[in-house]
Amino acid sequence: MTQVAMFPLGSVLFPHAPLALRIFEPRYLTMLGRLLDEENPQFGVVLIERGPEAGGGDQRSSFGTMARLAQVQVGKDDIFVLAVGEQRVTVDAWLDDDPHPVADVTTLPELTWDDALTPLRTEAESIVRRVLGKAEAAGVASYDPNIELSEDPVESAWQLAAIAPLGELDRFTLLRATTMGGLLRQIIDLTLDIEPVIGRDEASDPFSGM
Repeated sequence: MTQVAMFPLGSVLFPHAPLALRIFEPRYLTMLGRLLDEENPQFGVVLIERGPEAGGGDQRSSFGTMARLAQVQVGKDDIFVLAVGEQRVTVDAWLDDDPHPVADVTTLPELTWDDALTPLRTEAESIVRRVLGKAEAAGVASYDPNIELSEDPVESAWQLAAIAPLGELDRFTLLRATTMGGLLRQIIDLTLDIEPVIGRDEASDPFSGM
């Protein structure tokens, strides 16, 4: 187990995916200041299952991702941070806030790649890009359908999970995948499930998932 600073969010962070944050709460400004004193600054990100992002009082999941601090930009009233998802972790115990959330976590093994999965990864990419194109046409896309992905198959698989136009509960399901083949199949299935509702007037927010 390792004790780490935690940042509960209303969204899922995947390994090898970027995370942009605007930090303004005093407790997280304190956390950031402490991280900047470290040689390899990292913090954990977990999904808030219930409650607001700001102010505390949230109910947090026990499964998340470590984030490596990559860039910090100081604004007039707050600080903008860019981080990158790394290893997945489970939360073994939440500790007292100090003043930000802190937890004991255990790092999970990375999913392994087999070249036999290449056709499945290709299919997943094709479906995600197609559905992203429909989401873009409907004005609800968060990513460009032509976004560039890593050439590394493991990294690109997680990046496909990150850009797929899904709600946070579906994204949380993907985060908890236990095999690379299972991850790719879930990306395909969940993306195909959301495709029919994209652009429908009655689907006011098909990607909220919360």
